[in-house]
Amino acid sequence: MAEAVTARLNHAWRVFATGLSFAAFGIGGLLLGGLVMPALLLIRDEHRRRRIARRLVQLSFAGHIGLMRRFGVLTYEIVGGERLQRRGLLVLANHPTLIDVVFLVSLLPNADCVVKRAVAINPFMRGPVRAAGYISNDDGAGLVEDYIAAVRAGGSLVIFPEGTRSVPGQPLRLQRGAANIAVRGELDVTPVHIRCSPATLGKGQKWYRVPPRRFHVRIEVGEDIQIHPFLVDTPTSKGDALAARRLTDHLTHYFDLAGDPNRAGT
Repeated sequence: MAEAVTARLNHAWRVFATGLSFAAFGIGGLLLGGLVMPALLLIRDEHRRRRIARRLVQLSFAGHIGLMRRFGVLTYEIVGGERLQRRGLLVLANHPTLIDVVFLVSLLPNADCVVKRAVAINPFMRGPVRAAGYISNDDGAGLVEDYIAAVRAGGSLVIFPEGTRSVPGQPLRLQRGAANIAVRGELDVTPVHIRCSPATLGKGQKWYRVPPRRFHVRIEVGEDIQIHPFLVDTPTSKGDALAARRLTDHLTHYFDLAGDPNRAGT
């Protein structure tokens, strides 16, 4: 009886703490976008202003993850995180939860994210997004060139090749856009596999449907995938399209293998 009461109280607390965490995230976004980021306009050097803005976003996202851990909502582990401390990375990750981007940006000193228009105009996010110079995925022609230029300028571009969160129990379906960027820019890929157990905050899952215990996020940064092998022996007539398809197939296999429950992990 006592154990059942304790379990119900723990569940109720985690529902409350999850809601409180997201409320804090929203309020923090408003304060960051409405008060802190406008003050950066006093810095005339655009590149320096952007670096500072991205650093502030990184610290705020890291603070949000820390808050959720202190509240007992989640635990996490990072494997190979030191590989994200380099400049000029094309980071491709799977996308099981709502907070994947928060985790990744918290680990990257100069993240250059691709955000949806809905995020770019969200009142809680538009200030930080604009100040940090993140790229909206509806910017139109020349978008791939913008992505490539961002990486070559030393930024770490974060893309989820699925385009949206994974659907639990269904096979991964990667779009070729991320592979096209790697192929056309001749950019090596830094793969990141994200695992969440028990599954929560996935596509179609309400935030208040918390799992029976606090969830654990494992982020594993793999060795770079060299782009050169996908470019060689490619018929001229098919060119980049075939190379992008090969890379997409390879990434699908990579994330499927990394997600194998028989592997070491949680």
